[in-house]
Amino acid sequence: MPDPIVSIETNKGTIKVKVFKTDAPITADNFLDLVNKGFYNGLTFHRYEPGFVIQGGCPNGNGMGDYKDPATGKKRTIQLEKKPHLKHNKAGIVAMARSNDPNSASCQYYITLAPADFLDNPPGYAVLGEVIEGLENVMQLRVGDKMTKVSVLETANK
Repeated sequence: MPDPIVSIETNKGTIKVKVFKTDAPITADNFLDLVNKGFYNGLTFHRYEPGFVIQGGCPNGNGMGDYKDPATGKKRTIQLEKKPHLKHNKAGIVAMARSNDPNSASCQYYITLAPADFLDNPPGYAVLGEVIEGLENVMQLRVGDKMTKVSVLETANK
């Protein structure tokens, strides 16, 4: 089955991400579910580390929030899904942020601004996709920049 493409429209331009649904189904399904729910629409990027990452997807806007199911109020986290061939080897890698607990990823994600191989060291972080268009827009993002609309566009061949 082909991997989907997600469009992240920001105030700095559009970013297209190929989501690795085939290679990282747990992580990809979590991200795609949040995209399809409209969860990311209007959220900001709350962390910028020059030459490292831009991070967003926190409902509180400060890096301390998680996704809570509106029906139950329960926080949703996913288990760490790390694949040896999915690496932080270049700018534009999209992965789930988490706390010290490897199984604490919820809704926050980051995009690498340069290779960050140390993120692959155990226990590591779950790569869910890569930027296939708009990397120049990623490089312009800073704290406070907004995701105006995040949506699934189409599928791409692997």
